[in-house]
Amino acid sequence: DLMWRAVESPGLQNAAYVAVIVWETLAAVVLLAATWFWIEGLRRDAYDRARAASTVGLVMVLLLFGMGFLAIGGEWFAMWQSSDWNGLDAAARNVALAAFTLLVVHLPGVRRAGAEHP
Repeated sequence: DLMWRAVESPGLQNAAYVAVIVWETLAAVVLLAATWFWIEGLRRDAYDRARAASTVGLVMVLLLFGMGFLAIGGEWFAMWQSSDWNGLDAAARNVALAAFTLLVVHLPGVRRAGAEHP
């Protein structure tokens, strides 16, 4: 009953596949930069840039796996029905990890004496 939702154009399928790979790569680059900023923040007590970059990268991951795979792939395209192409468990793990990490990144921290912000 849901086959009318299928994307049968190989060009569109390939474009979506490449878009997912590009989005994952961009998220990885942003999160690598955030990791570098966190490391730098340990030395200079400058965490604001690290927190901002982490937020952008983690939201990118949430959008891709939460909206892209769980909502669009899982619900609209009924990915849950396929035994071969069902990536919902892996997507759910990525969403849970990114959401947990995002919460931890935004926990109130203790600033050392002489920090830039009170």
